[in-house]
Amino acid sequence: MSHPFEGLPTTPTSEELLDKAFSRASRAGGAKDGNEAQQSMLMTASNIVSDNLANVVTAWPTIDDLDPFYVELADAVIGEAYPADDDPGIDALKQRLAEISWASQKTKEIRQEYESRVARGDIDTARKLRKQAFARIADVVEEVEDDLAAVSTARDALKDIPDIRPDEPAIVVAGYPNVGKSSFVNRVTRADNEIASYPFTTTQLRVGHFEDQRIRYQLVDTPGLLDRPPEDRNEIESQAVSALEHLADAVLVFVDPSGECGYPLADQLELRDAIAARFDVPVLTIANKSDLSTDVEADHYMSVTEDDNVDGVLEAAVDAVGYEIELPFDDE
Repeated sequence: MSHPFEGLPTTPTSEELLDKAFSRASRAGGAKDGNEAQQSMLMTASNIVSDNLANVVTAWPTIDDLDPFYVELADAVIGEAYPADDDPGIDALKQRLAEISWASQKTKEIRQEYESRVARGDIDTARKLRKQAFARIADVVEEVEDDLAAVSTARDALKDIPDIRPDEPAIVVAGYPNVGKSSFVNRVTRADNEIASYPFTTTQLRVGHFEDQRIRYQLVDTPGLLDRPPEDRNEIESQAVSALEHLADAVLVFVDPSGECGYPLADQLELRDAIAARFDVPVLTIANKSDLSTDVEADHYMSVTEDDNVDGVLEAAVDAVGYEIELPFDDE
């Protein structure tokens, strides 16, 4: 299973689409004579434009059918991709796709309006009408030029997001920078499983995996998101946190009681409290660097660098998730 935006095809520019339609139409017309050539050109150009525009729209998944995690994440990513929109995000994308769908239908209507007139007229009239139809088709495509460009930008922004699976248990790792989150994720995820990351400007979602009792768990590290106070996040980052709320089955908040990370312990605990208040799942406080200090009240103590109790913390995270496979005979 891959994420719903992975297979999105390249979106053509308006110029590419018109070049393709009119060059193919010219070849189609060259193979015939008289009015039949003009009819063939009109049909070819219209079909290429309307079909390609329709394909841009149908290639996208139905937004309303997506898991809420992906809706929120796409909203944040697209808002980052074209912030100049009056209403950036998923609603802007839906509106732009609707405009492209309109252009596809309008192109068909232009063909229907002209095809019988082209067939009935003398050759000069047929040529003139076909040129009129081409001009109107070009106007329609140019009208959605910005929409095509924005959809292309959204596609490029979304296609490389990590393969995060809302139907699999997810453990979100949070805490200030330099408290050992990435070291922990690197230590417990499988060596043969590359950690995928998605750059979100200042934000990243880094996803690794591990297995326990044949269940695959996702570990989501959040540099640039859950590593500073909520008031320091911009709107896009806050939306990304909303996405994580839908995804998380448990949260590990790392703190460094030694202060070696460069942030006061009081600030670290304040961030922990803010996360605990926002996420409606188990939130565990993990005191890392226990070889340097254990001077904090925490659910678990460990030292990644000394390999002390790392597996114990992972086991506690699995217990906090409490995930059970639903077997088909459970209800019997």
